[in-house]
Amino acid sequence: MYKFKPILKSMLWGGEKIIPYKGVESTMTSVGESWEISGVKDNESVVAEGPDAGMKLPELIARDKGALVGQSNYERFGKEFPLLIKFIDARQDLSIQVHPNDKLAWERHQSKGKTEMWYVVDADPGSRLRSGFAKQVTPDEYEQSIADNTITDLLQEYDIHAGDVFFLPAGRVHSIGAGAFIAEIQQTSNITYRIYDFNRCDDSGKPRELHTELSKAAIDYTVLPDYRTYYEAKEDAEVQLAACRYFTTSLCKLTKEHRMDIAELDSFVILICTKGNGTVTDDCGNSISIKQGESILVPATAKTLDIVPACDMELLSSWVKE
Repeated sequence: MYKFKPILKSMLWGGEKIIPYKGVESTMTSVGESWEISGVKDNESVVAEGPDAGMKLPELIARDKGALVGQSNYERFGKEFPLLIKFIDARQDLSIQVHPNDKLAWERHQSKGKTEMWYVVDADPGSRLRSGFAKQVTPDEYEQSIADNTITDLLQEYDIHAGDVFFLPAGRVHSIGAGAFIAEIQQTSNITYRIYDFNRCDDSGKPRELHTELSKAAIDYTVLPDYRTYYEAKEDAEVQLAACRYFTTSLCKLTKEHRMDIAELDSFVILICTKGNGTVTDDCGNSISIKQGESILVPATAKTLDIVPACDMELLSSWVKE
């Protein structure tokens, strides 16, 4: 089992919550994102401790292949790790954006698309986010709304609280609002089309680039009655939050020891601790600690995980199985 060094990202809209939440030492300010587990080119996660300390994630995959990620995943993705795990702290509203699907991303960028999900770890009072269209619009109406600064009138907005979940398939317009602290699970892709940025300027005083034409063809204009994911949280049981060909994610709120059976997955498992602390031990006796703000990568060879919380503990678990 592996822990990785977080990759902290200072952002125009970033806040000051990530560093104390994770309990790490850093002088960085306006940290908007912490990339917890990443195989993105030039942003590859580095093992933080143990005999493989200093190795990059793609090097681990190249060495251990299917034993690390699962045989089917290795055949599907090769040395590319299929998920990117982040914590996001929004001091200001993020830009309104959209991500292309696999087909369009490959045609344009020779890259994977980006389907993702958000789990709200915490939210300041009054925090909101946007997900999906509130009413039917045409591509031309969408383009005009950007020109006349009315795009926000077309989108569905939600008040958010800790525990809220949103699944965001590629093509869904979205934005994270000020005061939101979120765990994000996504396809390994760094392609974002910025639709609208509230007329903000970058550090040099220039308006940030918009991708109006690129986004126009990437958007799914389908309107749904509700874009929030509803679930019933249960103590000491795994509750599925999202399932698609790119990832499956469950939530487990633990008050006592819990055994997770992962023998049939043929996949790595990522555990993301959003609250509390404890230990995780696999069926071979390998043990690792985990605390709030940490994520661990469990190799596909593990069959069971015994999780012992030291106090009330909250874990997200994610894996990939087509």
